Amino acid sequence: MSRIVSVSVPATSANLGPGYDALGLALEIRDQVTAQFTDDNLVTVVVTGEGAGKLPTDATHLIAKTIIDACKAFGTEVSGLHVECKNAIPQGRGLGSSAGAIVAGLVLASELTYARASEDELLQMANAIEGHPDNVAACLLGAMTIAWLEDDGTANSVSMNVHPDVSPVLGIPDAELDTHKARGLIPETIPHVDAAFNAGRAALLVAAMIGDPDFLLEATEDKLHQPFRAQAYAESMALIEQLRVAEIAACISGAGPTVIALSTVEQVADAIEIIAKSGFTAVPVAVSDQGAIPSSQEESAQE
Repeated sequence: MSRIVSVSVPATSANLGPGYDALGLALEIRDQVTAQFTDDNLVTVVVTGEGAGKLPTDATHLIAKTIIDACKAFGTEVSGLHVECKNAIPQGRGLGSSAGAIVAGLVLASELTYARASEDELLQMANAIEGHPDNVAACLLGAMTIAWLEDDGTANSVSMNVHPDVSPVLGIPDAELDTHKARGLIPETIPHVDAAFNAGRAALLVAAMIGDPDFLLEATEDKLHQPFRAQAYAESMALIEQLRVAEIAACISGAGPTVIALSTVEQVADAIEIIAKSGFTAVPVAVSDQGAIPSSQEESAQE
């Protein structure tokens, strides 16, 4: 008997405008991943859906590498491993594909080794790999999350349900953008007045997302990261401007170039029309109240 474990992980949108490296939102677009130990001393990965033919299919695949490293941390050396990924999260579009891979790998390692790591343990490990906790927190916990770091680097997060009238619509372009390149465009310091502006908008955004969506347009204003990255996704910023002129709250999703319109129920049709006319793919998507969902099953090994 060979034990197969599986996990479902959601796409995530980080920042949501002013909440740079702090706010995250889980979205009901999910990657499905299974893994099992093998006796052939090989590491193999099968990828279908998003990233098929582009992502590695050996031990350098992020999920496989994460599983191997995490199993070692849990006290188990991996000799052979087989991973199957059914990907729905777009790659390199600012929708948390790398965070999803990291969380999937950690959860699978915990299941494979019976470590049964806690959410906090998984968050610390995921943050150490990703380098910032916003996407991984939303992927682990679901709904909307606020993540922050202690002075010693310890990651913390809280999750809260989003107001039912908030109905996101994604504007997904064909182009990809490397997250590291996008982060490199942000200056090390900004004026105090801009920091104060973003602090106020981020606080208002939490209130708008969970209590009163009428404030979403003003709450998604940002002076901390989007203006500095605009050169990297000029078409995305133009789409954001069109949506905001129509009084639809819109911002860059994560590092971009995807645009997320935090529409209300009444605005969804208008958001879809504006996004589609811009040449982006319009994708209405529900907020996912659940984060990573693991499960296990026993199957006979194939000889």
